[in-house]
Amino acid sequence: MAEPSWQELLRLRLTERNAKQNAFASIIEQYRRLAQQTKLLKERNASLLKAVGSVRANPSSSTVHVPGTATGEDNPVRAAYMASLESQISSLRDELATVYKTQGQNAQRLLAMNETLREKEEASRIESESLRKAREEIAHLRRKVDQHAELMAEKDRTAQVLHDEINTLQLELGQIEERNQILTKDNAKLLQRWLDDKQAQANKLNEANDFYEDMRSRHQAVINWRDGGEAKLTSANEISVSGNGIKEGDATGETLTDGTKLQGEMTSDQTPNG
Repeated sequence: MAEPSWQELLRLRLTERNAKQNAFASIIEQYRRLAQQTKLLKERNASLLKAVGSVRANPSSSTVHVPGTATGEDNPVRAAYMASLESQISSLRDELATVYKTQGQNAQRLLAMNETLREKEEASRIESESLRKAREEIAHLRRKVDQHAELMAEKDRTAQVLHDEINTLQLELGQIEERNQILTKDNAKLLQRWLDDKQAQANKLNEANDFYEDMRSRHQAVINWRDGGEAKLTSANEISVSGNGIKEGDATGETLTDGTKLQGEMTSDQTPNG
């Protein structure tokens, strides 16, 4: 798992600080060793000079080494030299111990760095896997975006087609409404003409009914007149037959007292239309 950003930043800054502080660590260590050796050499020179001074003060003492004799007491130069060598050996042992300690620390650091490297490699592997999955997801999302763009383009084309069809249908609807208005006006005119025609027929029918009622009243008057003056009517018919050569029963019309001529004899069940 990746570390948080602030922890990674703190680690990087500490690493930079350690790198700056340890940049001159080897030079400082060399100067320290050089100073230590200088100190030892100064002590050695001082001891040698002291031994030489003691030899000069006591010329009877011999500076030549004789086997089997005590060197520490008889020869002060040799004793000083031996003391210097022992101090060098001691310092070298200390340095060797320091080197072993440093080597152990370096080994521990190497193990820690190997462990850190392994962790970093594992983290890098996980990050690589996450990056691969992220790239696959990005590719999948890009494909989905492309599909969505194609779908939107298809929808736009469909919407344009529908818009054109709507405009066409609106034009057709306008034409149909205009025709409906024309047909409505024509229907109103036809209805008015039909009403006028029916009114005229009704007027004619009323006139026919009036005529029929008038004819009935006249026919009734004729019947009444005929019943009242049968003898006179008979003599008049005889005179008409003898004068015009028309037989009785062939008369086609009669003249009433008011001068109206009847076309044939109408019964009570006849209509004005025959």
